[in-house]
Amino acid sequence: MTGVPSAAAAAPPASFGARWGGRGFVTDLGGPVHWIDFGGPSGSSPPPMVLVHGLGGSHLNWVQVAPALAAERRVLAVDLAGFGLTPAAGRAATVQANAHLLCRFVCEVAGSPAVLAGNSMGGMISILHAHARLDTVAGLVLVDPSIPVPRQRPDLRVARDFALYATPGLGELYLTAVRWRTTPRQQVERVLELCFADPESASAEVTEASVELAGFRRAVRGTDRAFLQAARSLAWVLARPGRYRAMMAGLDVPVLLIHGEQDRLVPVAAARDAAAACRDWDTALLPGVGHTPQLEAPDDVIAAIRSWANRHRGVIAGPGAGR
Repeated sequence: MTGVPSAAAAAPPASFGARWGGRGFVTDLGGPVHWIDFGGPSGSSPPPMVLVHGLGGSHLNWVQVAPALAAERRVLAVDLAGFGLTPAAGRAATVQANAHLLCRFVCEVAGSPAVLAGNSMGGMISILHAHARLDTVAGLVLVDPSIPVPRQRPDLRVARDFALYATPGLGELYLTAVRWRTTPRQQVERVLELCFADPESASAEVTEASVELAGFRRAVRGTDRAFLQAARSLAWVLARPGRYRAMMAGLDVPVLLIHGEQDRLVPVAAARDAAAACRDWDTALLPGVGHTPQLEAPDDVIAAIRSWANRHRGVIAGPGAGR
C-alpha cells in the first residue's frame, strides 16, 4: 500500500484531530471506519504506526503522543467499530471482530507491515491481530494491555463494573441508567477517576474534547450494545489465560510493554508476570501512573518508544530514534 487515504475515504461527521495536527477520514472497511492521520516525515520512512484505543476509548486517547511520534514515522489512530466516531453499523464489536477490522485497516489504509500500539483492550486486539497475521506487523507497543492477572484481590469498583457488564440484561440496564443519570462531563470524569492515578493531571484540552465526543455519541445508536459486546468478549479471552499467554509468547516481533504501576484495571503484577514469561520483550514500568500512560505521562511514553525503536533500529526505528 502507498499509505495514501483510499478513494473511499470521506470527511468524518465531526473533527477533533486538527487540534493536534491530525486529519480525519472515514473509509469503508465493511462499514464506515473513522481514523486520524497525524502525518509523518517526507520521503522514505520506517513502518507506519497504528494507534489502537481501549474499551470505551477513541483516537483522543493518543493525541498527546501522536504528534511527537509522527516526527519519525507516519502515525494513524483508528476508532474501532462501535467506538469514537466509528459506528457499529450492524457489525460486531467483539475483540475478535475488531482484530479483523484492525487487520483490514493495516492492510488497506496504513500499509503493512506496521507497528501497532495498543492501550488496554487495544493491546489485546493488537495481540490477537499479530497472532493471526504476524506478516503484517513490524512491532508491538503494548500500553497497559488487557492481559491475564495473577490471583490477587481485585479493585472493588473494577470487579463490580465488569460483573455488571457480564450479566445479560443487567449490563444493559446499568449502562442505560448511567447514561441518563450523568452528563457527558460526568461520564468523562468517571473514566478519569478510574483510569488516572491522579485525575487532576488530565489535560484540560483533551478532557474538553472527550466531553464533546461523549455528547456526540449519545445520539449514535448501538453504543451500549457495542461496549457490552467488547467487554464480554474481552473477559472471555482472559478467562482462558493459557491460550492467551501462548499467543503472547509466540509473538516473533519486537515488543515493548509499558505499564503504569498504579493501574487499577490491569494491576502491574500482570505486567511483571508477562515480562518474566516473555523475556525478549522490552519493559518500562512507570511509577505514579495509572491505566493510560499515554495521557498521564506522555513524555515518558514517547521516550520509551524512541529508546525501544533505537534498540531495534533495523526493523522499526525512525530517523529520530535515539534522540
